Amino acid sequence: MFYRDERLALFIDGANLYAAAKSLGFDIDYKLLRQEFTSRGKMLRAFYYTALLENDEYSPIRPLVDWLNYNGFTMVTKAAKEFTDSQGRRKIKGNMDIELTVNAMELAPHVDHIVLFSGDGDFRPMVESVQRQGVRVSVVSTIRSQPPMIADELRRQCDNFIELDALRDVIGRPARETDDFVAPAGAE
Repeated sequence: MFYRDERLALFIDGANLYAAAKSLGFDIDYKLLRQEFTSRGKMLRAFYYTALLENDEYSPIRPLVDWLNYNGFTMVTKAAKEFTDSQGRRKIKGNMDIELTVNAMELAPHVDHIVLFSGDGDFRPMVESVQRQGVRVSVVSTIRSQPPMIADELRRQCDNFIELDALRDVIGRPARETDDFVAPAGAE
């Protein structure tokens, strides 16, 4: 459901996409992802949203953030907040929903099609709003994980649902033997 002459923008919820791909057993190759969607239309912008632990000397996601920043992605980051939950477990909170929504609303008048890489049902009102502005919305997530990573209300609202697992051969890298990559802040 893509047209060659339509103006596209990608909105990648980094923590959500990481969790979805991990649940399917593969890693995303972001160079291939960008190439794939550039071939589907006129790419105006590819946003990537993630929270970073600013107080850590080394963040495992920092190399990815730097690579994306140098390779055509617009990085939107903020400091993650670290806290201890009621069971005494260390938790990290770094929700980027508002930043993604504001950017999508601002860019809507300039694009024909938004591709949202997230299954978070909180994005349903944003999707509905940009659709009222004449923008088509495709959502990339998965129903093949247990439980499914896409909220039913988001899947029903979007114009086109793209199963992430169906993109595995196009944008995936083989999973590493050792799990030395830590999930982006906010991924749970």
